[in-house]
Order: sequence, then C-alpha cells, then structure tokens
Amino acid sequence: MSLLRPGSSTDAELLIEAGGYYLRPPIMSDFRNWGALRSESRAFLKPWEPLWPSDDLTKTGFRRRLRRYSRDRKEGRSLSFLLFRSRTDDILGGLTLSNIRRGVSQTTTLGYWMGQRHAGKGHMSAAVAMILPFCFDVLGLHRIEAACLPSNMPSIRLLEKAGFHREGYARNYLLINGSWQDHLLFACLAEDHASRPGKVAPSVEGILKEFL
Repeated sequence: MSLLRPGSSTDAELLIEAGGYYLRPPIMSDFRNWGALRSESRAFLKPWEPLWPSDDLTKTGFRRRLRRYSRDRKEGRSLSFLLFRSRTDDILGGLTLSNIRRGVSQTTTLGYWMGQRHAGKGHMSAAVAMILPFCFDVLGLHRIEAACLPSNMPSIRLLEKAGFHREGYARNYLLINGSWQDHLLFACLAEDHASRPGKVAPSVEGILKEFL
C-alpha cells in the first residue's frame, strides 16, 4: 500500500483507509481533479457552504488553501482530508476536523462535502465511519460535534446513521451562502461510538505529533 497515493508531500503523510476508501490531506497535485469536481458541483454545494472566494478554483487559491491547512495542522487546530476511492484514486469529496480543543474539552467539529455526481451513494457515510475511530482511538478525543441546516435532510440522515445525537437548535449559527442561518446541532461521544455494533476499524498510517 502506498502511503501518499499518489504524489509526494510531507503534509500528506497521514492515510486512513477502510472499505475501499481512503482519506488523506490534500496536496498540490490534487488541484486539477479537486477543481474539476468542485466546479461541476458548484450549484449543488452553494446552498450548504460559505461564499467561495472569487479565486477559489484557481491554482493560486488552492495553494493558499493548502498553506492555511498546513498552518492549522502545525498548530494542532484542524485536519483537512480529501476522500478517495481506493480502486481508482478518484476524489469523491472532502472532510475536515476543525476547532480541535484539548484540555477539559477534547472536542472537534466535523464538516464534509461531496461532489454532486457522487452524492447519495453512501460514500460520505463510509468516510464518517472511518473518521470516528480515528478521532476517538488515535487522537484521543471525547466528543465530535457537527451542525447542518434544518432543510438538509441527507446530512441529518447521515449523522443519525453514524451515531450522532441531536442536541439543539442554534439560531443564525453560521454564515452560509451569504446569510446567517439556523442550524441543528449534533454530537457523538466516545461512549456512544464504543457501544455501537459493527464499527469500522480503519488502517491508519502516519500521524502528526501536534495532535497527540
């Protein structure tokens, strides 16, 4: 099994793999395929995401994104991944662990996106099933939070299927598509995950010391 799959960068020296999928941090050689998938999915993603910068799909914008990801990793604040199909190395979407808090909190916030042509096929459910044991068993976190718009039924079903519990309703919680919007709040605790049958046991290669 290749560690970086494909390309080579120290920023990508983290690989989580299970069930025909793998997650790894994005690298510069991903730009063409990432940009194509995001571009063709723009209308599909727009209602659920913050406004995109004007140069978001340019090589300059992608390079700036990678610099931000690298800085956040080095500071132990977040980890960003792309989701790939193992058999073809196709990019399917992305997943982020942001706002990682240690101390008495041991918490992170989960976010994700899926390319339109790959949506509704169970790919993100597989990715979330991979990231939960990584968060709890490797990073040693206790709580994973997630939020979604009340109208986003696919995301609600995904979180509930993954073992998240609905905990509240936050008014004007996030600035999405140019306007402040209410969100449903979900969380999955380490004990919630431990009690679930049939958990995924992903292969994990490499880890940055900032997160241990």
